[in-house]
Amino acid sequence: MCRHVSEEYSEKIGAYEKYHTEHGGDIQARRDMYADMVNKYYDLATDFYEWGWGTSFHFAHRLIGETHNESIKRHEHYLAHKLRLEPGMKVLDVGCGVGGPLREIASFSGASITGLNNNAYQIQRGTAYNVKSGHDKSCDFMKADFMHVPMPNCSFDAIYQIEATCHAPDKFACYAEIFRLLKPGQCFGGYDWCMTHRFDPDNIEHVKIKSDIEIGNGLPDVLTTKECLEALKKAGFEIIEFADLADTATIPWYEPFQGSYYSLSNFRSSMIGRFVTKYSIWSMEKLGLAPEGTGRTAAILETAAHGLVAGGEQKLFTPMFFYLAKKPMR
Repeated sequence: MCRHVSEEYSEKIGAYEKYHTEHGGDIQARRDMYADMVNKYYDLATDFYEWGWGTSFHFAHRLIGETHNESIKRHEHYLAHKLRLEPGMKVLDVGCGVGGPLREIASFSGASITGLNNNAYQIQRGTAYNVKSGHDKSCDFMKADFMHVPMPNCSFDAIYQIEATCHAPDKFACYAEIFRLLKPGQCFGGYDWCMTHRFDPDNIEHVKIKSDIEIGNGLPDVLTTKECLEALKKAGFEIIEFADLADTATIPWYEPFQGSYYSLSNFRSSMIGRFVTKYSIWSMEKLGLAPEGTGRTAAILETAAHGLVAGGEQKLFTPMFFYLAKKPMR
């Protein structure tokens, strides 16, 4: 392993850890420096995400008889259906990751989709995937901060986000920017990470679960479902419908992380799969085959898994608070 690469990786993990130790109790500090924090997080976590989860970095509740991958695609198709996407529409995917949902939704709907992402490494990965699958003909990527998008007003026929605006330092300002980019009479839909009405900010256990979710997922602060809807309305949107899809699940969204879960197709995300990965990484790091700090990244993601499972089991947290909102004609 090149010493320069190892040192650079170690510096990144150290810088990220400081956001939740040095600034651990200071949500405002994380908000102020969110762009750097989120970029460092995805520089570190993207390869792990692809290894354990594939190219669609989101959850989905699973139906009986349905595989994990089938549930992921259904979750994406549901959003495209609600937005009534069709050929000829110009669509924005806010916080697109490496573009797994973008490619699936483009194939499903025939729409042309631009993936918005502020992380250069993920755009590099997504661009390569688009070329490989042929989606480079109809889909592209834009490197930009979703708080300040260098596009004219009313540029898109539809906009969606899948578990991405949870990284926003100011939910209202983020939604207001999306409102600006959307054509009048058109819709914005998404799945957001939220604390539910069961979350008690005075309960120490609840606060610890929320903190684990934040440190393990590069988040400044997780808002409640009520705060999410209030921010949408404040930005100017008319709420058409909303629901916590976690409440409709036959098989919980967090099952892939639970100890009882086992699947050959998603072995890497299971508890035993993560255990094997953790000690494989530790061995590779000791042998100089992986950059110094790789194990610490794996530990951060393990913190995320514990927080997500605890939050899901106690119904304090949902990663799939669905909303469909319309920009009025005016």
